[in-house]
Amino acid sequence: MISEKVPGFISWHFSKSGLKIPRISSVISFADTLGSWKARWGLGRMSYIVPPGLYALGLPDETSPVIVTANYKMTYDLVRAALEGENVWLLVLETYGINVWCAAGKGTFGTGELVRRVKDAGLGEVVNHRELILPLLGAAGVKGVEVFKRCGFKVRFSTIRAADLPGYIRKGEAAGSSRELTFTAAERLVLTPVEIVSAVGKSLPLLGVLFLSGGLFSNGFSLANALAAVLAYLTAVLSGCFLAPLLLPWLPTPCFSIKGAITGFFTAVLFCLFAGLDSIAYGAAAILMISAFSSFLMLNFTGSTPYTSRSGVKKEMKWALPLQGVALLIGVILVVTRRFF
Repeated sequence: MISEKVPGFISWHFSKSGLKIPRISSVISFADTLGSWKARWGLGRMSYIVPPGLYALGLPDETSPVIVTANYKMTYDLVRAALEGENVWLLVLETYGINVWCAAGKGTFGTGELVRRVKDAGLGEVVNHRELILPLLGAAGVKGVEVFKRCGFKVRFSTIRAADLPGYIRKGEAAGSSRELTFTAAERLVLTPVEIVSAVGKSLPLLGVLFLSGGLFSNGFSLANALAAVLAYLTAVLSGCFLAPLLLPWLPTPCFSIKGAITGFFTAVLFCLFAGLDSIAYGAAAILMISAFSSFLMLNFTGSTPYTSRSGVKKEMKWALPLQGVALLIGVILVVTRRFF
């Protein structure tokens, strides 16, 4: 149930029909900023949500526009901050902590949920118009004609970025640039922390195995070899989760797996020089394994970009995953062969 614990809650606002609606602020607090930072690093990411429902931002009345968004708190914060000084209704859908674009693809930011929230909020009694303003990236999940049939509200798709919403509200239309999707270096970099944390966090048992096997793969236990094995893995993570996304537009071919393999190759060479590997077999093994894992991690990054489609990713996976597996296997064979033969 919506309560005073809603982020940004100020007071209760009463609509003209007498409905009691939470009034929220557009001010982003230090706690909000800290929460967003933690979510960027994957800390509490899947529980970073706000209760779905209807909110009053500013002092809206029955003529004020209705803005629809997702209940992922970072999205909610971006929208309410962008609408500072505006008097609007904010209708938050239950997307289970997923942003608008991804939720539209999953179906949670969809026609059924939108109609349900309109009815549950009694929106027809709150406003005297019948128009909903949705983010453009939510278009994949919402059928405007079906929404109108089921609840009588017309859907308008506005802008890609929350920052362009005020201009859209004032002009009633979106400027060309507000409908253009970009993926700049800065926009790519903000996605990398959660990729790095996820890759390392899910592989903690593997790091332990690498540490032990690397240390024991010599006469007695070698701490230097144990650390080198872990460092090799972290080099692959840095390559596939940071360098490849950063250099994305400048790396050749449209295939993400190849892009990751390219950065993996060069970082692996640097690793071999830094680690001072004294064997061609060990060096070749390191290059193969680091390149393969970097390629795999970069292939995972496709879901964070606007460049790929589900069918395209599946097609690439059919040939990329077997090649990555073969490269890893050859690397292991080289290490074992060099050690025991």
